[in-house]
Amino acid sequence: MIRRMKYFFWIVLTGLMLGCVPIKKYKDLEANYQKCVEEQASYKSKAIDYENKLKELNVQVDVLRNDLDVLAADTSRLGYELRQEGIALEKARQLNRVLEKKYADLVSNGSAENASLIRDLEETRIELQQKEDRLNKLEKELNARERALSQKEERINELESMLKNKDEAARLLKQKIASALRGFTDQGITVEERDGRIYVSMEAKLLFPSGSTVVNAEGQRAIVDLAAVLQDQNDINILVEGHTDTDPLRSGSHPKDNWELSVLRATSVVKIMLANSTMDARHVSAAGRSEYHPVDPDNKAKNRRIEIIITPDLSELFELISNDE
Repeated sequence: MIRRMKYFFWIVLTGLMLGCVPIKKYKDLEANYQKCVEEQASYKSKAIDYENKLKELNVQVDVLRNDLDVLAADTSRLGYELRQEGIALEKARQLNRVLEKKYADLVSNGSAENASLIRDLEETRIELQQKEDRLNKLEKELNARERALSQKEERINELESMLKNKDEAARLLKQKIASALRGFTDQGITVEERDGRIYVSMEAKLLFPSGSTVVNAEGQRAIVDLAAVLQDQNDINILVEGHTDTDPLRSGSHPKDNWELSVLRATSVVKIMLANSTMDARHVSAAGRSEYHPVDPDNKAKNRRIEIIITPDLSELFELISNDE
């Protein structure tokens, strides 16, 4: 994709320098632009998928927590029943010992009450065996529930720990980014954390001349500083979005409208990031949003911007949930 966009970029420059674009090159530009639009739709779909998966993960944690509460209540009830059965069993055993002693006494005395005592003793033995069987069954059920409870607790703790680590990693990364870009804060750069993502917004005035897709020297320095921080992060996905204002372009060559301008500006930023860092290009994507996502309808300068959206890689969490299911 990068080689294709470089080729696209040099054709655009050549066309601008010569003042016209041959028909074949123009068709090639149109084809490349269409591929950019299709890739943008794919990236947007992936971003929506990740957001839905994150919501699903939070729902899974809530369901597990509710299951844990129910399981804990059942375990407590079974523990109580087990204790009560234990008490009843001990009483039955005491009665059995008393009857056995009486039986021994009567046998030794040759009493006529032997038959009746034997019947009572047999009934007590049967009752005692039934209580022991029930107690053993309760013990097995209780042990099974305690194991399930322990597994649920371990799983919830693992999920919550992973989510906490992701949040902490995002917080620390935001601090590093803000520190690296501190020298540009008065030039239209903001760094925010929302919904577990980091948003780095750069106003177009820092990066591009009016209507241009070529990043100026000061803008390149800011992008390189940002890339130096992000290249050490192995568990993030990066989406670079181009945004424009509502003013239509008045150009007979590329970029011919705000859609093309936003896409080409985003890809220009991606190229600089990749060329000046060791970032994995598989985790970086570019998209154009044109004029349709303004941050301030009354301030066109703020709407002309590049937004770099950094999302934590949640594949490990999704794999954990899938394996459990």
